[in-house]
Amino acid sequence: MRSFGFALRHTVTAMNEATEPAGTEPWWRNAVIYQVYVRSFADSDGDGTGDINGIRSKLPYLAELGVDGLWVNPWYASPLRDGGYDVADYRSIEPIYGTIDDATAMIEEAHELGIRVLVDLVPNHTSSDHKWFIEASAAPIGDRSRDRYIIRDGTGVDGSEPPNNWTSVFGGSAWERLPDGQWYLHLFDTSQPDLNWTNPEVQDEFRDIFRFWLDRGADGFRVDVAHGMAKDMSFPDAEATGSVLSNAKTPNHPYWDRDDLHVYVRQWREVLDAYNDRMMVAEAWVAPDRLHLYLRPDEYHQSFAFDFLQSNWDREELETNVQQTLAATGSVGSVPTWTLSNHDVMRHPTRYGLPNDTKWRTWPLDGPHDLLDAEAGLRRARAGILFMLALPGSVYLYQGEELGLPEVYDLDHDVLDDPVWTLSGNTQKGRDGCRVPIPWERTGPSLGFSSGEGWLPQPDYFADLSAESQKGVPGSTLELYRSALTLRRQHLPSTAEIEWDDSAPGGILGFSRPGGLRCWVNFGPGSVGLPDGADVVLTSESDTGSQLAVDTAAWFV
Repeated sequence: MRSFGFALRHTVTAMNEATEPAGTEPWWRNAVIYQVYVRSFADSDGDGTGDINGIRSKLPYLAELGVDGLWVNPWYASPLRDGGYDVADYRSIEPIYGTIDDATAMIEEAHELGIRVLVDLVPNHTSSDHKWFIEASAAPIGDRSRDRYIIRDGTGVDGSEPPNNWTSVFGGSAWERLPDGQWYLHLFDTSQPDLNWTNPEVQDEFRDIFRFWLDRGADGFRVDVAHGMAKDMSFPDAEATGSVLSNAKTPNHPYWDRDDLHVYVRQWREVLDAYNDRMMVAEAWVAPDRLHLYLRPDEYHQSFAFDFLQSNWDREELETNVQQTLAATGSVGSVPTWTLSNHDVMRHPTRYGLPNDTKWRTWPLDGPHDLLDAEAGLRRARAGILFMLALPGSVYLYQGEELGLPEVYDLDHDVLDDPVWTLSGNTQKGRDGCRVPIPWERTGPSLGFSSGEGWLPQPDYFADLSAESQKGVPGSTLELYRSALTLRRQHLPSTAEIEWDDSAPGGILGFSRPGGLRCWVNFGPGSVGLPDGADVVLTSESDTGSQLAVDTAAWFV
């Protein structure tokens, strides 16, 4: 075994001992955070859209599930052209979701149940409905209000061409022309103008937004597009244009992962450090050798390990990505932040059911759909959660994954809401398939999500995956998650120590953690016997006995 410097103990007694004194590590280093996409979680008023009071009604469910925190996707006032990531007012709640009082009450009630609350912050851009952009659009060329955004003259004889070749993540040019002839930058939808972070007024505004939510009890922030705020203000053409996932890893890219942005992150950290026990996590799609830059002691507390999320169901690829992440985070005294799904990507039971290297962002539209093995995908997803939960660091769960929900890839075109669908020229369905409302009950017009129809239709098979259908059912995915979270809280320490099991049989990816817990995942090609004397604590599939089937994981001592 490859050791990271601890003595491994293989006894149940050792595993049942306290792994560390309470309070010796910040809560976030070993936390399990549950992501709520407000619009699709729970609807309290029957209008078909999830809301804050719907979240409040499900807080006991989340407490029983065993999570430590809650990350709430944007709930701000918004025209909702991009699911709330087009913010019109950072200090008010979108009326369809509720009120500031509702949000404050939700935070307080979550705290009473021992659940922390992270607010989603969107600093790269605002909505075009934001008062700043309305003012800038109406102002004359050269007015100081325009300097809050990135607004430039065009090229060509009459300025009718965009300032450069930068492209939007959602498709097409990243520039849109104003009526007076100038162009504004939007790395996402045309309704999301990018802010100019070199402007001190923008910097001051967001420090104040941080304080606004911290004063209302928020425990921290998930920061959207954390790798995108700084731009090369000389505006050169980009050598590579297109995907946010690939181009963000291009060295010295003109608008992704630029060193300038860390100045602003340090400003936020100073605000956070003035409060007690608060944190922030970065959505930074960056190369592995750049991840640590976001996790230096005066910057983010966490940054998602997106290479892990994007890994194929492949033993060597997963091990490599885990090792790279452990090395990157450990180099600056931080810990990894793992996740398998979120509101922007295909749900992992479906990804894992596709052949490796399938282009899953375009597959929902083009197929071929007969490549999907849904049963294998769910089996691998269940094994994957045991693998991820046993790793050092924190974990983020996306709503509904504890029910084993797959991607609803076959939504009709006429119900699609994601701007990716139109801006890609109808070549990508976008992200609606992972945002279908949660099924809470076996029956009803939206399976307990609302008293009426949900804003997106649920497939009939969601009834059998509902929380009601799985609660208390041995072997269900919901009960697997509950058991795993209970055992993780009791027995897995917050230390970053791990020891890889090089002696495991072929096809097995295995490791051990302090306290004696071992995790094995079988990537095939056949069943493998567990070590003699192994005391199995939990498996991703029931009735495995002493054999670990293909695409199955086990925790044992």
